[in-house]
Amino acid sequence: MTVSQPKNKTANLYDRDFCLWAEETAKLLQAGKFGQIDLEHLIEEVEDMSGSQKRALLSNLRVLLMHLLKYKYQSEKRSKSWRHTIVEHRIRLEDAFEESPSLREYCLEIFDKAYQKARKQAAEETELPLHTFSKEPPFTPAQILDEDFFPD
Repeated sequence: MTVSQPKNKTANLYDRDFCLWAEETAKLLQAGKFGQIDLEHLIEEVEDMSGSQKRALLSNLRVLLMHLLKYKYQSEKRSKSWRHTIVEHRIRLEDAFEESPSLREYCLEIFDKAYQKARKQAAEETELPLHTFSKEPPFTPAQILDEDFFPD
């Protein structure tokens, strides 16, 4: 979205020092000085906030799925580290859902896509053939989030 607005002091600051730009923008908002706000960049940053949370969720979901696959298909190599990673990424997902409940629905939307990428990553990391890992997810979204679930 493009907003027609003359370049102002904060717009120039955006290109030089993002953190300072964000602090100055917050001060301008708090002071009600809306005419001095770099609206174009502010809109861009607000739009990106959702995308950032979604990218983090996708990343955590893929790591969780990959470790669950490794845990299932390489039972002889199970380690405390794998369990720790599974627990850690479940916690990260639950934290994301608490902060933004709409991400739970997004997680369901991307579950199959995330699984396909996790399947490829698991094959690469374990050096097992890709066909070892079923094309259909062997776990449900509810199972992967269940703190007591570890595949046999």
